[in-house]
Parts: sequence; C-alpha cells; structure tokens
Amino acid sequence: MTIRPNARTGRFHDFMVAARRDRRLVVQPRMGFDHPAVMRSGLIATRGARATTVGTLTLDSFTRVGDFAAVDRALDAGTRLNGYPIVNYGPAFTRAMLDGVLGADFPIQVRHGSSLPGRIFEALIASGIDASEGGPVSYCLPYGRTPLRRTVAAWRAAGRGFAALREQGVEPHIETFGGCMLGQLCPPAMLVAISVLEGLFFARLGIASVSLSYAQQTHPGQDAEAIAALGSLAAELLPGVEWHIVLYTYMGMYPETRHGALGLVADAARLAAGTGCSRLIVKTAAEADRIPTIAENVEALEVAARAAEGAPPIPSGTDTGILDQARRLVDAVLGLSGDVGAALIEAFAKGYLDIPYCLHPDNAGDTASLITGDGRLEWSRTGALPIPRPGPARRDRLTSRGLLDALSHVKRRYDARIPPQPKEIP
Repeated sequence: MTIRPNARTGRFHDFMVAARRDRRLVVQPRMGFDHPAVMRSGLIATRGARATTVGTLTLDSFTRVGDFAAVDRALDAGTRLNGYPIVNYGPAFTRAMLDGVLGADFPIQVRHGSSLPGRIFEALIASGIDASEGGPVSYCLPYGRTPLRRTVAAWRAAGRGFAALREQGVEPHIETFGGCMLGQLCPPAMLVAISVLEGLFFARLGIASVSLSYAQQTHPGQDAEAIAALGSLAAELLPGVEWHIVLYTYMGMYPETRHGALGLVADAARLAAGTGCSRLIVKTAAEADRIPTIAENVEALEVAARAAEGAPPIPSGTDTGILDQARRLVDAVLGLSGDVGAALIEAFAKGYLDIPYCLHPDNAGDTASLITGDGRLEWSRTGALPIPRPGPARRDRLTSRGLLDALSHVKRRYDARIPPQPKEIP
C-alpha cells in the first residue's frame, strides 16, 4: 500500500487514508496481553495475517479505571492481567516492545475503555503511538458511575494534549466509540448521533483525523441504512476533517458455537465491505467463553478478510427514518451550547440523549427499545428525545422476559444455523 507523504503525517492516519483511497477493508483485533513478549508476538501475528491489518494494544481493566497500584501488585505477584498495562510499564519499555513492529506499514492503536484517560494518553504519546479511541459519553455511561461532567472535562484535557501532536508534525487519530453504546439494544439513530457528536467534540479540540464507529445490530438492512446515515452526517458536519467509518462486529451476547461465532464475523465483514466502511473490529470463535488466543484472533481476521473479498454493495433500502432521527438528536444537542462537551452534559440532563437500559446516574432512563418480528431494533419508549414517538403497537411492550430474549436474539439466531459441512475429497 503506497502512502504519499503530507505536511503532517501519522502512521495510523496515513495508513487509513491510503486504505480508504484504495477501497481496502482494514480488519483489526481487540487483542491485549499483559506479558510484553506475548503482546509483541500477537502484534507480529496480526501483521502477518492474510489480510490488511492494523495492530491493537488493548489495556487491562485496572488501568482502565486508574487503579495503577493494583497493576503494580499484580505484576509483582505474577498475577495475570486481562490486557497490556501501558502506564505502569512506562514509555521506554513499550517502545522497546514495539521496536521493529510498529511502522508505516503496520500502525497500532491503543484501546482502553477509560472514563478518565489522561494518564493513558500521556503514556501512549510518550510511547510513540498516534492512535486511540473512546469518547466522553461512550466511555462514561456504559462503564461505571463517574459523573458525566467529570468525564467530559477529562476527555477535553486528554484530547487537547493529543491534538498537540500536530504541532510536532504528527497527525493523531482518534476513533469515537459512540456507535457502540452498551453494545446492544440501543436503536441505530442514537448510535449514529452519539458517534457524530463525539467526532465533533474531538474536531473542535483540534483533532483532524477521526473515525466514526457503528456496531452491527440485529438487522442487516437497518444497519446499512444507519451506516449510510452516519456517512451523510459526517460529510455534512465534519468539513476539513479526514474521517472514515469503522464497524464493530456485534458487541452483545455472542454465539457459543464455533460456526455461529465465525458466521457472525463473516456477516459483519460483508456488511462493512458492502456499505463502504474502511475498518472492521473483529471478534473470535472463543468470544463467548474467554480471552482469545493469538491464533484465534488471526483466524478471525482471515475469516473476515475472505468474507469481504468481492462482497457486493449493500443498498440502504427503505428509508425508515434513521437519518431524520439522528439529525434531530444532533441538532437538539448542538442547539444547547456552542461547546459540544457542555451541550452533551445538558442534553443528558434534559433527556435529549437517553440510552435504553443504561443505569448510569446521569442517564434519565426514560427510553426503551424492542426487537420487532422482522428483527429490527426500534424504540418502544422515547422519553424526552426530540424524535417522533413510537406508534401504540410498539409502545411499552418489552417485559423482563422479553428483555432477556432480546439480549440473546443474535446469539440464538447464529447458534441455530446449520454448520457448513466439510467438502468430500473425490
């Protein structure tokens, strides 16, 4: 893949600009290991997969919540962590681990899940990494009880520090996580709106290279419509920003069978390729049970790459109002304040943004959703959202049993598929 130099260059930024230009789907694992030798091996294996890939450093849970003393205790005791502890290892250690692996042909992104990410961003910048992800809403509401106001302030400070890399001639890249709120049962218009709003939040801090996320949901036609809506709003609201769309393989309860799990990955890849997404975050055959091995991650990358090859374009189909709903949500939020962070805080206080089934204290909790008979994810209760109310047939229909059924809808559908039969050798 040929990369043309520009005035500001970032490994991740340049790689994705070239991939988007060449219409090549980049596939990426969510891989993270605590031992540096294993982490390095995982990155090398990702780079060597039969696919166009970028690498990932997924951080451990203690680092995510800022409990660095617990990381030290675990490292001292030889206790396994569920990710890479970038802060405690320090930049010199991480630079040595990445030496000969990180490069223009293989950029690496740090993934972390932290509502208060300041120290993480300091560590990744000092380690020579120029890409991360998350956001002031998407890494606050689903992950704990940190007040939204505090998270917005922390992400504003971290984002400004990240944007300062541009003064050194480096184009930093950040991916919004807003398209993955709670992973499931959040209707597509809300995912699109929060992804765009987080993209605007970062753009106004001076970050000019962003990706906008969307998580595969329950109906491929609905997903195609949502991805098209996300692209339309991004083109309209992010002028002067280099952006691409990243699709996540389904983030909810995952199939337990091997054929079901890999079938879902393959369908996500076909959806990503068919709708013009530039990047896909994959999941593995082991996702329902444990942390996947390096080999399982590579297998998923290659399954996705094969499925994406020659995938036909997917039209968005019938307009069911996703773009209109998302636009109403975004416009209502931006109408509250010229400061996107302040607007997000006020929007949740007023219920203009309200995530179904989210228990965070700053979320109103007045909305709900359901999966219709044809598999679409729709609003059943809209609270104070500035969008049309659902019709009587869909209002307040989801019971506790129905909620459990909805949560396992995708898992049951894919596990019930007949596995492919091995070909007979003549």
